[in-house]
Amino acid sequence: MSDSAAAAQAADMASPGVSFPEALLKLLEGLEPDRPAPVAGEDGGTAAGPGEEAADYGQLAPVTGPRLGIGMDCCVIPLRHGGLSLVQTTDFFYPLVEDPYMMGRIACANVLSDLYAMGITECDNMLMLLSVSQKMNEKERERVMPLMIKGFRDAAEEGGTSVTGGQTVMNPWIIVGGVATVVCQPNDFIMPDSAVPGDVLVLTKPLGTQVAVNAHQWLDMPDKWNKVKLVVTREEVEQAYQEAMFNMATLNRTAAALMHKFNAHAATDITGFGILGHARNLAKQQRSDVAFVIHNLPIIAKMTAISKACGNRFGLLQGTSPETSGGLLICLPREQAARFCAEMKSCRLGVGAQLGQEGGTGEGQQAWIIGIVEKGSRCARIIDKPRIIEVPPRGSISGVQEGSNSSMNNTNTPSPSEMQSSAVN
Repeated sequence: MSDSAAAAQAADMASPGVSFPEALLKLLEGLEPDRPAPVAGEDGGTAAGPGEEAADYGQLAPVTGPRLGIGMDCCVIPLRHGGLSLVQTTDFFYPLVEDPYMMGRIACANVLSDLYAMGITECDNMLMLLSVSQKMNEKERERVMPLMIKGFRDAAEEGGTSVTGGQTVMNPWIIVGGVATVVCQPNDFIMPDSAVPGDVLVLTKPLGTQVAVNAHQWLDMPDKWNKVKLVVTREEVEQAYQEAMFNMATLNRTAAALMHKFNAHAATDITGFGILGHARNLAKQQRSDVAFVIHNLPIIAKMTAISKACGNRFGLLQGTSPETSGGLLICLPREQAARFCAEMKSCRLGVGAQLGQEGGTGEGQQAWIIGIVEKGSRCARIIDKPRIIEVPPRGSISGVQEGSNSSMNNTNTPSPSEMQSSAVN
C-alpha cells in the first residue's frame, strides 16, 4: 500500500463533515504541552512568571524565541544556548514505486522537504527508519534493502548531510522514512506565518503523483486499465510514472535557498493532505487575516484525463489528491514571484554551482504562480473552474493549459485582477 492509499483510507474514516487534516490536527493538539498564561503586572505589563521566579533559585529560566509546534512541517524549539533553535522533523510511509533505490531517494527527499519548507538549506544529521517485511525471503531482503538504504544515503549526501544511524525492525510491511535535525540561527529559517494580502502563491512541483503511480499499477490490471485506456496510452502512463518518480526524488533545496533571496513570507510542502489541505493548514498559521485563492493547477500531463475518466475518484481537481514528496507552496511578494520562478528554472545544482546559483551541470526546476493571497478568515479554496496546466514529461513540448492559449510556464507575474479574469474565461 502506498502512502497515498493510506491517506485515502484514513480520510474515509474521518467523521462526516470534518476534513481529515482538521480531525488529525485536533487529535495532535493533545501532544502540545500546557503553557502557563502570562501574569499581568501592576503597570499593565507582564509580571514575572513562575519560570522567572524559578531562575532566582538557580533553576533554568524560560527559553524565549520563535516556537513552532504541532500542525506544521517541523517543530522549532528554542534552545538554552546563544539564541539557537532546534528544528526537527520525521516522516515515513509505505513504498509506492517499484525501484527500491528510487524509493530510498524519495523517502529522504520527503523528510528533508519539511526543513526546506522553513527555508532551511542545511541539515546537521539524518536518521533512517526502515521496516523490513516479514513476507520477504532472505534473497529478496538482500537485494532490495541495500538499494533502498543506498538511495536514502545518496539523497542525504546530495542535500549536504549524512545518515548517522536510525532504527530497523521486522514488520508485515515495508516502511521507509527518517528523521532530519538541524540547529539554526534565527535568520536561517523562515517562520510560516507572515503572508499578507497582495502576496501570490507559487508551487515548485506539479501535482498528480498519486494518479501517475496508480495508473502505472493499472497497466497490469485489465479491469481498471479498461476504464482509462480511451484517454491515455500505455506509453503516456509510463512517461507520467517516470516523471512523477523523478519529481518525488528531487530535493526542494533550491526553492528553500531562493525563499530567502526573494523574501518569502510563508511556505509548506505538499504531501498527504493534497494541495488544498496543506494550503488550508498554512492559512490557519498566518498572523494576518488572509485567504489563499488557487486559480491554477499544474498537473503531470494526462493525469487530469485519467482522473476524470475515473469519476474524479482521486480528488485531483478538487485539490485533495495526496502527493508524495511534493513541491513547496510559497507565499511571495507579488513583485518577486516572477523572478523567483525564472531563477528556479535557471538554477543548477551540480559540479561548479553553489546552491541557488546559476552554472553547474544539473537541470533547473519549473515553478508556477498558482494563486493569490487576499484578505480573509485564514482559509483556502480553489476556484470553481481552475486553469489546468498540463506539465509534460522532460524533453516534451511546452505545457498546454485548458481554457487558455497562453502558457503559465512563462514568468510574467499576473496581477490579482488578471487572476480573477482568467478564472472567468
